[in-house]
Amino acid sequence: MSSLRLPITLGFAGLLPQIAALAAILCGWLEWRFLALAMSYFYAVTILAFLGGIWWGFAAAQPGAPQWLYGVAVVPQLVAFFTAWPWAVGQEWPGPSLVVIALALVLTLLVDRRLVRLSIAPSWWMVLRVPLSLGLATLCLVIAALPKAIPA
Repeated sequence: MSSLRLPITLGFAGLLPQIAALAAILCGWLEWRFLALAMSYFYAVTILAFLGGIWWGFAAAQPGAPQWLYGVAVVPQLVAFFTAWPWAVGQEWPGPSLVVIALALVLTLLVDRRLVRLSIAPSWWMVLRVPLSLGLATLCLVIAALPKAIPA
């Protein structure tokens, strides 16, 4: 377990930017609200895309990796890309996009669990992935719910 200390510590430190965005939103400074919402969204999509990159790396590192893994590995980036469209066309953003990202983060756990079962991901992978994905997804949902709840 001591060999997992660094990945777990760094993994949980990865939740700090989202926590900081939430704190900035809760402070109620109107001039910070949009920036905090935007940073929250962009951080969440970066992490989602990062997960796809990890899957691609797992597939590339193992000659016998199933071919479906390459296809699945690009899905997080595509989800991240398309959740920016409401912003691009002037619709409400990022609340609904954060909800989609939260759902995608939870669904990544299904792929991760499969990768562990196939011995493509390390056996300890889910110890890291479950709390981080659920933590970031929860923060995304809380932030998505806040803009309407905080007086402008």
